Amino acid sequence: MSLVDKFNEKTVFSFEVFPPRSTTSAEKLYQTLTDLQAIQPDFISVTLGAGGTDRYNDTVGIADRIQNQLHIPAIAHIPGLYLNEQDVLSLLSELAAHGIHHVLALRGDAIPGKTPQGVFQHADQLIQFIKANSDFEVLGACYPDTHKDAPDALHDIQNLKHKVDLGADHLISQLFFENQHFYNFREKALLAGVDVPIEAGIMPVTNKKQIERIAAVAGVPLPTKFARMLARYENNPEALRDAGIAYAIDQIADLVAQGVDGVHLYTMNNSEIANRIWSATASLFAASHKPATIK
Repeated sequence: MSLVDKFNEKTVFSFEVFPPRSTTSAEKLYQTLTDLQAIQPDFISVTLGAGGTDRYNDTVGIADRIQNQLHIPAIAHIPGLYLNEQDVLSLLSELAAHGIHHVLALRGDAIPGKTPQGVFQHADQLIQFIKANSDFEVLGACYPDTHKDAPDALHDIQNLKHKVDLGADHLISQLFFENQHFYNFREKALLAGVDVPIEAGIMPVTNKKQIERIAAVAGVPLPTKFARMLARYENNPEALRDAGIAYAIDQIADLVAQGVDGVHLYTMNNSEIANRIWSATASLFAASHKPATIK
């Protein structure tokens, strides 16, 4: 089944995981994946491991485990900045050999001291190339708080429409902490003619310094309510974890009630947190199932 078809049935729920940095981390990730299997998410995406294109074996291996051992659709991230055309074709061939036919096409972050290939300087170029050279379903990224490199929100939406015109089948948003920003973005995207499903990216917060760093790199503002929560519990890890989970649950409950196409949970490879969030919201997703159309 095309992943896009799932959006016609219900509000989609999916996860992101990342490749491990060590053997110990690998064991933890595999246990995490086993734990997540019980939730039966609609798909799990796998980022490119830290360190650049030499870590693609990790990404493909994890995606293979998700797809063929856990029997959950897997999506491999492809950041194009440091790839050439042959690199992409080789990666697509390897993924297809494992029965994986879904990728998330990204520009990717710059790596200090490393020179980009110069072939795929933007995600739209990568999307166009993949669609022209494969039968893969291609996802794209979007930015409710506007991409940090875009001159303004209008240009960002225009670029997003261009991605869709070139073949992006559905979209996953950058993390955000203010739902109204997502709703405003969704309305502008619809007015611009973006007619593919848009999943909302949600990251549960358990570490103040970590989320401040991620938000700074991504250009995501922290709402006053959220910042006060961080300040209040930054020296109490257990309380901050519980507050962060509660905040994410509140975001998800509101998003599902407002008819979001799907929720993509940035798990940070932590199945306990993912399971707590799912336990609190599973009935909301169950209630989102759409009646089958009689033909």
